[in-house]
Amino acid sequence: MKIAYFDCFSGASGDMILGSLIDAGLNARLLREELEKLRIPTVHLKVKKVLRRGITATQVILEGKGEEKHHRNLKEMLAILDRSRVEGEIKEKSREIFQRIASVEANIHRKPMDEIHFHELGGLDSIVDIVGSVWGFQQMGFERVYVSKVNVGSGFVTCEHGILPVPAPATLALMKERPIYSSGVERELLTPTGAAILTTLGSEFGRLPTMATEKIGYGAGRDELPHPNVLRLMIGTPGTPPGNEKVLVIETGIDDMNPQLYDYVMEKLLSMGVLDVFLTPILMKKNRPATLLTVIAPCEKLSSVTELLLKETTTLGLRWHEEERARADREIVILRTKHGNIRFKLARWKGKVVNVSPEYEDCRKVASTRKVSLKEVFEETRREALKVIEKSKGSVS
Repeated sequence: MKIAYFDCFSGASGDMILGSLIDAGLNARLLREELEKLRIPTVHLKVKKVLRRGITATQVILEGKGEEKHHRNLKEMLAILDRSRVEGEIKEKSREIFQRIASVEANIHRKPMDEIHFHELGGLDSIVDIVGSVWGFQQMGFERVYVSKVNVGSGFVTCEHGILPVPAPATLALMKERPIYSSGVERELLTPTGAAILTTLGSEFGRLPTMATEKIGYGAGRDELPHPNVLRLMIGTPGTPPGNEKVLVIETGIDDMNPQLYDYVMEKLLSMGVLDVFLTPILMKKNRPATLLTVIAPCEKLSSVTELLLKETTTLGLRWHEEERARADREIVILRTKHGNIRFKLARWKGKVVNVSPEYEDCRKVASTRKVSLKEVFEETRREALKVIEKSKGSVS
């Protein structure tokens, strides 16, 4: 599995994203050939190496050959996409990015989406950056894209709408619910195009994931700044050891809920695919007896777990953190024992059986039907299972 991490300590723009991709190994010649499918003969993609505060980076410049700066609206930009020879999947993802930009701009300026214009070099900067990035991500084979918290800059920027604060309103809207900050540099570091590309193609925003880095690329920004004005791209594979996985531990302390409701909440959580739920008695402020509700869940379940806890419990908030856990491979097998067919849960680590446990419900049914000790059923069936596993050298089926 190939993953990518964009380190946005100096923000991001469309040309910086392209530069980082090329610097990390994307073939510039093939990129130019792909962009020729847009059928815009008046522009040329220039790629060069530059230094930014001691770091060698790749800068991408779009040169217009006699291109009149015509302010194209969304309909015109999508028409360029539609008549191009770019493959369907690239078109659709690029269309999605353009529509996101137009949507936030329309909302901010209180205009219909079709009246929103793209000003940079008649919008050709935007279409090249967007289509090139979508194609580049696909070409590089990214299965998951992570993005750091983003340095957006500060101060003001002059544009067609006048003088606007940094981050520009459109940029801020596109980055909603994603982590941003400013290092104090008075410059627009994150552009709307850069924000739209990263938030559409990015999987997660936050800290650097555990990964084995294989390639590193630097995309240069246009200006010299007090810090290296580059976008750093790291490409590699997840660094979690085999058998390990990342999970979220979600917790909330509750001191005012009818305890009868916990059974329902736990049942709902387990039915939605969380890994575990448990309750711990605690003391809260003013020495109030309370319950700590803990949920262990896959990372992608955070939103749905949060919604359920806020709706179905009396909590006013919750917290979470990411952890790694080692997980043995598990399987259910049916073995013939003196008590009949019993299901067993087998745990394997690196192919070797490390634990075997008879299913409680099967043992309970045997104990109840045959009027024998449940403890004895457990012990006897487990001993039989271990003998079968030993004879078969773990190849139980």
